[in-house]
Amino acid sequence: MCICLAGAYQGRRNPWLTARYRQELLQWMNSLCSLNLTRVEQCGTGAPFCAIYDSIFLDVPMARVKFNATADYAYLDNFKILSNTFRKHHIDRPIPVEMLVKCKMQDNLEFLQWTKRFWDQHYPGGDYDALARRKGQPGGPAPAPSARTSTATRRAPAVAASSAGARTRTPLGSSGGGAQTAALTQENNALKETVQGLERERDFYFSKLRDIELLVQGAMEAEPELEKDEGGLLKQIQTILYSTEEGFEIPAEVDDEEGELIEEETF
Repeated sequence: MCICLAGAYQGRRNPWLTARYRQELLQWMNSLCSLNLTRVEQCGTGAPFCAIYDSIFLDVPMARVKFNATADYAYLDNFKILSNTFRKHHIDRPIPVEMLVKCKMQDNLEFLQWTKRFWDQHYPGGDYDALARRKGQPGGPAPAPSARTSTATRRAPAVAASSAGARTRTPLGSSGGGAQTAALTQENNALKETVQGLERERDFYFSKLRDIELLVQGAMEAEPELEKDEGGLLKQIQTILYSTEEGFEIPAEVDDEEGELIEEETF
């Protein structure tokens, strides 16, 4: 039983769960495709995936791929190009377009990992001139989901430019304050985006830990003798799951917004 559980447990410990592996994937993709992406979820535009598969087959119509796409319809156009490539080369792998275009880290990470394995198996070797293939289109970061839904930050430079002719009628103090406000707003939006990304990662890792906990509990319920084996694999996993930092105290139960007690979670 322990051997079977160990195999299942190891199967869940995919290397892409680590931040280091995500960075390695980004560095590989940026180097191969001459991109400047900083987050895996930016692959949700579809353009980076098109470039990776073009490096293998050299027949993706890269001139039609939109690398500076900022709208969902443009993302979908990119994924249509990628889907045609998959059909042409008989790649038996569904593309979860509806999930990828939401620019969520987990979905794009899983598809990028699979793409990397496919690339390792089929890349013909040699140099890939990504810029020439896409006719010199820049490969800067695509906006995150929050940036696509918030137009205030994107439109701020345009507003400043359009009001340039009216500066003679605007007090200097007001102009300086407006620029400072715009800078603070932009910084605040960036911080919010960072927090949202951290919360997504937190929820992602929590779900993995919860799956492991349920797996261990199920194994112990099936074979109660395993719970008595203090040196066994299951008990060691539980020790890791339930360990806390020195001095940590579990917070008291509090009421939620509806006045109901929140049930205590394992983590």
